[in-house]
Amino acid sequence: MTNDSPGLPFEQGAPFDLITIGRIGVDLYPLQDGVGLEDVETFGKYLGGSATNVSIAAARHGLRSAVITATGDDPFGRYAHRELRRLGVDDRFVGTVETLKTPVTFCEIFPPDDFPLYFYRDPIAPDLAITPGDLDLDAISRARIYWSTVTGLSRDPSRTAHHVAWEARGRQQLTILDLDYRPMFWPSGAAATAEVEKALDRVTVAVGNREECEIAVGETEPVRAADALLERGVELAIVKQGPRGVLAKTRDETVEVPPYFVEVVNGLGAGDGFGGALCYGLLQDWSLERVIRFANIAGAIVATRRECSTAMPTTAEVESVLKELQNVRS
Repeated sequence: MTNDSPGLPFEQGAPFDLITIGRIGVDLYPLQDGVGLEDVETFGKYLGGSATNVSIAAARHGLRSAVITATGDDPFGRYAHRELRRLGVDDRFVGTVETLKTPVTFCEIFPPDDFPLYFYRDPIAPDLAITPGDLDLDAISRARIYWSTVTGLSRDPSRTAHHVAWEARGRQQLTILDLDYRPMFWPSGAAATAEVEKALDRVTVAVGNREECEIAVGETEPVRAADALLERGVELAIVKQGPRGVLAKTRDETVEVPPYFVEVVNGLGAGDGFGGALCYGLLQDWSLERVIRFANIAGAIVATRRECSTAMPTTAEVESVLKELQNVRS
C-alpha cells in the first residue's frame, strides 16, 4: 500500500482531535425517490463510508480529524482524496492499493424508513486490506479520540491491524467502537459477535442501535443492552433507538434523550452525523445529557438531506435547533 498525500497543513506534530479507521468509497445515490434502482434515471455522486463520514462530520464542528483507510489507484480514489481535503479531513493516512478498486455503494430511497444499500467491494475492499505496517501508531496513541467500526473486524488483515492499533493506544478514555454491523460483510452473526466480544475489551465507549447491540451483547432492550456493554468493560454505552430517542449510560449516570422528529429524506447518514457530533461534544466541557442532545439533533439534520458526507451540519446549525427547542420548552 502506498500513500503520497501530504495531508492538510495542521500544526506539525500536534495530535489529532479525532482519528477514525474504516470504510471509504463513492456513494451513488438516486435522485428519484420511491423507485427501485432498475428504474432510477439519474444519480448523485458523493464521498461515503461510515468512518469517513464520521471524520467529515467532526471536521464540520472544527475538530482536527483524519481517517485511516485506503482506495484503489483509480479515478474514484483520486476523487476520494480530493473530497476529503475539500471537506476538511486530513488524508495523510489514506493509502492506495494498486490491485483493488475504490468501492462504490448504491442505495434506494423509500422514505421515511427504507433505504436498501448495495455494496460493491469484491474481492475485498481496499479499506479491509490495511495492515499493521500501514498504521501510524504514534498518531493513533496521541489522538484525543480514536474511532473504529465493527466492519473493520470482518476480514484480515484489517482485523489484525485494529487490534495492533488498540494495543498501541491502550485503554485510553475516548477509544470508541461503533457497533456498525452490516451482515453482508460477515459469514454469520455469530462470527461478528465473537469479534465484537474481543473488541469490547479494548475500548471505553460503545455506540450502536438496538439491532447492533443484539449482535454485540445479545440484548435489544436499551437499558439491558447498555448494562451488558458496561459489564463488558466500556465506560460509556450509547444505544440509539431511532424514533424513540437515545439512551446513554455510565456506571453512575443514565441519560435518556427524546427523539427530534424531522421529515426524513434519507436516513443512511444520520448515525455518522451523530458520531461526529458525539466526538465534538465529548471534547467539550458539557454534561452527558447535552452531549447526547447535540449529537441526536445533528443526526436528525442529516436525515433531512439526500447525501451523507456533504450533509453533515455545522455546529451553528445544531445549536440553532437546540435554541429553538429550548424556546419552545420555555
